[in-house]
Order: sequence, then C-alpha cells, then structure tokens
Amino acid sequence: MEKEFCLEEYLNRAAASEFFEEKDDMARFEQICRIVEAEFDKEWKETDDEAKNRKLGREKRAIMGFEEETAFYKEKIREILREKKLAESWHPDWYPNLSEGVFAELYGLAGLAPWAYDMAEKYRNSSSAKLIGDRLYCLIGGKSCLQPQRISKRRREQLKRTLLLATPHERLEYGFHEVYLRNGIRITIYSGDRTKEGQDIMVFRKYLLQDLSFESLAEMGTIPAEAAGLFRKMVDIGFNMIFTGQVRSGKTTFLQIWQSYEDPSLEGLAISTDPETPWHEIMPEAPIMQLVADGDRLASVAKSLLRGDNDYILLEEMRDAAAFRLALDITSAGTHRSKATIHDNDGVNVPYKMACKIREQYGGEIKELIAQVFRNFDYAIELCQMPDNRSKKMMKGIIEYSYDSETDTVTAERICRYDFNQKRWLWNPAPRRAKLHKYPQQEKKILEMSCILTGLSGQGKLDERTVIHPAYYRRETGEGR
Repeated sequence: MEKEFCLEEYLNRAAASEFFEEKDDMARFEQICRIVEAEFDKEWKETDDEAKNRKLGREKRAIMGFEEETAFYKEKIREILREKKLAESWHPDWYPNLSEGVFAELYGLAGLAPWAYDMAEKYRNSSSAKLIGDRLYCLIGGKSCLQPQRISKRRREQLKRTLLLATPHERLEYGFHEVYLRNGIRITIYSGDRTKEGQDIMVFRKYLLQDLSFESLAEMGTIPAEAAGLFRKMVDIGFNMIFTGQVRSGKTTFLQIWQSYEDPSLEGLAISTDPETPWHEIMPEAPIMQLVADGDRLASVAKSLLRGDNDYILLEEMRDAAAFRLALDITSAGTHRSKATIHDNDGVNVPYKMACKIREQYGGEIKELIAQVFRNFDYAIELCQMPDNRSKKMMKGIIEYSYDSETDTVTAERICRYDFNQKRWLWNPAPRRAKLHKYPQQEKKILEMSCILTGLSGQGKLDERTVIHPAYYRRETGEGR
C-alpha cells in the first residue's frame, strides 16, 4: 500500500542530498514532480473558494493547451525548481528539459506531451498515438512503436478527469468520450466496462498540417506529379467529389487540398462530425460556415440548411443516414463543387452504401436513391495506406459516376488505377461524354480535361474493362433474378 504523502516531510527533506540517495533517475524525477506538486497544493490550501475556482479554470485551460495558462504554470515550475535547487536535476530524455517534464506530469499530457507538441524529431510526422493501459505506442515511419515512457493508472485517471472538464456534456461514468485539445488533436477515450481491467485506452489523432497543394501530394508519392494539372482542371470545372478509403488513408488531407484551390469568393457550408478541419485558417478569406453535427442534431437543422444560398457543401466523415440524405438533397438542387469524405475501400460500392443507410433510416426506393448518387456526384477518388508503411498514402483509383435517364442505367467508369505490381498509375483516355452531357456550359474545359487524360495515358494506359454497370443496381430493377 502506498505510504501517505506528507507535505511537510517532502518540503523539509527536499534540499537534503540524502533525499535522493538510493533512488534511480526515474524515481528521482518522480519525487521532484511531487515536490513541485506539494508547493502548488500548499498554495491551494491558503486560498479562498473564489481563488480555487479560478485556479481550477486555469488548470483546465493549461492541460487543453491554452498558451497563456501553459506559460504561467511552466514559469511557476521553473521558479520552484530554482528555489529548491533542483533546476539542474536529471529528466527523462523524452522531455526537452526538466520544467517541461514536470509540467507535463502535473498539468499536461504526461508522457504523451512530447508526441502531442512535437518535442522530439521522431514525433513530428507521427499522426497517431495509442495509450493502452500504461503503454504508449506512436506511429513512426508507418509502424506502431512502443515508447519507453509509462503512464500510471493514477495519472491516466487524472488526465481523463481533466480532459472531460472541457466537455461538460460528457460524464465520467460513460465508457466512451471524444475530446479535443487546443491544437486540434482528437482524443478518443475508452474505459470502464468497455475495456479489460487495467487496459483502458486513449487514442490520439494529430492532423499534420503540411503544404496544401497537389505538388505536396506528389512529393509524398500519393499522386503522380503529372496529375496535378488534371486535378486543378477538375476543381475549375466544379465537379461534385467523394474521397473514400480506410481510416488514415488521407481522405481529409485530399479534401483540404482540393478545397484550397476553390475560388475564395464562393460561399460554402462545412459540416463535420467533429471540429477536425480549421477552414477559417486554411481559407481565411472564404465565407465558409462551419457546423459540427451528425445524426439527430444534423437532421434537426437539415431543412434550414437546404434553404441556404451556399455555392457548395463540404461533408467531412459522412457516416450516417442524416449526412447521406443531406448530401443528396443539396446536390439534387443543382449545387456543384460539393465534396465529401466517407469510409469505404471501394468507390463503386459507395452509392449502394449511401442508399442503404438512407433507406434504413428514412425509407424510400433504394433504386432511386442509388440513381441519385450516380446523378449528383461526379467522381470518387479512392485512397489507401501502403501495407508496408502505414504513414504512406496512395491514390489507388478514380471512378467516374454517371446516370443515363433514357436507358435507366448507372455507370461507374474507372479513369485511373494504381498498379501495385508495376508501381505506376494507369489512365483511361476515353472522352468524358457523360460529363459533356451533364455540364454543357463547361464543354471547353471538359475537352481540355480529356486531353490531359490522353497525355497521362501515355505513361500507362488502362487496357482492361473500365466501364462498370454495378450488379446491385440491375438487381434492384429485377434484372438477373
């Protein structure tokens, strides 16, 4: 059983050299953290209730990463370390200095702080981290690597309680939570009955804000450099786009880059299930309204959104019927330049997935719902992670959607596919007749797009069948039964 902590004993013995004798480096560091914590506790006991409330608010803002509060506590810690003659003491090498380490252990993210705030070079390009029990894993070089730091159960509980202070609608007894730090890091917490004893989980996602350009995607090997001109032309034409793929496949980044090329004078509406993308920072001059809603909350405002005069809509992480139905309702009204992300490995399957979800929740004819997706959206860009390096993202294909009302057929035509054996992109140079029919006012630009595709196919041409009439649509019409 842990010995009861005595404030006076720690403070009286802190300056004595024997206080640290027979202790290893990590134990000494932990004792230093407790000495500093005791000084703060001493101040707490000497303040009135009003001051305590202010202190609680300051602590909450410090752990969430607010600059003023963070700087305040770090300076206070440095003062205490100097007064106790501990400023030159050893600190774990995952922290840049002692005061940063003590702050992280008392008011920050403990051993996660170096990853969250890029305190070490190896963490700068790490997009995710997982805390499983006391073990920390970070995605480094595309692989989950166990880190040396350990986070105790007491510290994990303290961390969870403090994080939940920023989300009053969340309750501690809930076994699942999603919260956000000041710098946009998303934290998903699983605990209680949802996890095994001692194996509570925190999943951290960090969005690496790189140069938002098609050229940057080419430098990372996500797309071929020659495709940048094609994508700029597609943005200019104003197609409705879907970016699809597995988790961490680069969908959001591709959406952000695509959108960054839009005319900033156009009015947009961005709807997401979480405050993931700071559109006001990416396009500070563009009038983009940003809403955070899904499920029932999104359904409750859907009618008012339909009455809006937006030039386009951005739907991040479409995953429920409300989002899918809103996407179809808005694009059915003739809205172009809309963009969405969805979790699905197969772009051909996306229309069926959307239609099924809508029908389950709201009813309707699935055949008509499928046709609406093919009619309203123009292209799906498929993305994936490379299996040997999960930090590397790859555009594995582009699919063109179209619907022919005369023959009542839906078509998914593959205009690009990545050949994983040959390690190159293959292209379909066929003219975009369906898009010429849909966008006659953009005939010149669509013909220019076709010329670009012809040029790309010179690097590698798609020779296999590219036109797909999905069986699920034929099945719904009664064919093939």
